[in-house]
Amino acid sequence: MELLLFFSLIISAIICLIFLPAWIKKTKKIHLVWRDMNKYNPLKKISASGGIIVLMAFIIGCLYYIAFRTFLMRAIDGTTIKIFSIICVILILSIIALIDDLFGWKQGGLSISLRLFLILIASIPLIVINIGNSLIVFPFIGAINLGIFYSLIIVPLGIVGASATYNFLAGFNGLEAGQGILILSFLSFVAYKTGSAWLALIGLIMVSGLVIFYIYNKYPAKVFPGDILTYPIGALIACMAILGNFEKIALIIFIPYIIETILKIRGKVTEFKNKKEWPQSFGIPKKDKSLEMPYKKIYSLTHFSIFILKKLRLKNKVYEKDVVYFIFIIQIIFILWGLFII
Repeated sequence: MELLLFFSLIISAIICLIFLPAWIKKTKKIHLVWRDMNKYNPLKKISASGGIIVLMAFIIGCLYYIAFRTFLMRAIDGTTIKIFSIICVILILSIIALIDDLFGWKQGGLSISLRLFLILIASIPLIVINIGNSLIVFPFIGAINLGIFYSLIIVPLGIVGASATYNFLAGFNGLEAGQGILILSFLSFVAYKTGSAWLALIGLIMVSGLVIFYIYNKYPAKVFPGDILTYPIGALIACMAILGNFEKIALIIFIPYIIETILKIRGKVTEFKNKKEWPQSFGIPKKDKSLEMPYKKIYSLTHFSIFILKKLRLKNKVYEKDVVYFIFIIQIIFILWGLFII
C-alpha cells in the first residue's frame, strides 16, 4: 500500500520529464522567452514560465493521492478536504502569477498593492475550513488562544507573506527550484516526524517535480520558473506550516527570505525612493561569465553572496553558480537550526 502511495511522486516526476522539454520547445517557437539577466550575451533568450508544468504535475500527483485514499483506503475525511484546500490555494495563485508573468516584470507586472490583495484572496480556501492550532506561544507573554482570529488574521498573513517574499530571492539559474527542494524536503520531514504523514507526502509531490525542473533550470538554464512557480512554492510552505502546526520551525527556515525582504525595503526607502523600480537581485555580468556587484550597497542576499565570495576567492572572480550554492549553504544552516527544535 505504501509503494502505491508513493507512486504519486513518480507521477509528478514523469509528467515533468515528458512535458518540460515540449514546453521549452513551444515557448521558443511562440517567443514566450525572457533574457537571462546574469549572462553577458543580451541576445540569449530562455523559455519562460516553465513552472506551469511543475504545478500541473503537483496537482495531478495530489489528485492521484486523493483517489488512492478514496477508492483503496475508503477514507473520505478531513484530510481530503485539507488537500483540496491546498490545491485551491495553489490554483488561485497560479492564475494570479501567470497574469503577472505575462505582464512582465520589466513593465512593472501587477502593482504591489493589487498583487498582495489577490494573494490575500487566494488564502480564502484555508480560512473557510478553519484549520490550524489557534493556541500561539508568544515570547515573554506565553500561550494565547487567538480563536477565530487565527483563521482570519494569521492564516492569510502567512499565505501572503510566504508567497510574496519567496519571489524576492530569485533571478539566478537553479536558485528558486533548489531552494524549494531544500525547504519543502525538510518541512516534509518535519510533518512526518510530527505525525502528519499525509502532509509530508503532499510536500514531496512538489519536491519530486522540482527535482526534474531543477535539471532544466540549473546553470546554464534552459527554462525559467516564473512567478507561476515561486508564488505557489511560497504558499505551499505556508500551508504546510499552518496545517502541520509547526509555524515556529517554518519561520526559522524562512529567515533568509525575511532578511531579503528587509534588504529590499531598505533599498527602496533609501536609494530607490524616487524611482519606480525596486533594487534587483541580479549581478552585473562580465565577458568572462563572472558577476560584479550591481550597487555600492547590499540590497539582496545575492549581493551579499557576491560581496563575501569576492573576498574569499583568490582571483576575485565570482560566478553565477557560486552565488546559488552559497545561498543554498545559508539555507541549509537554517535548516540545521530547525532540526534542533523539532
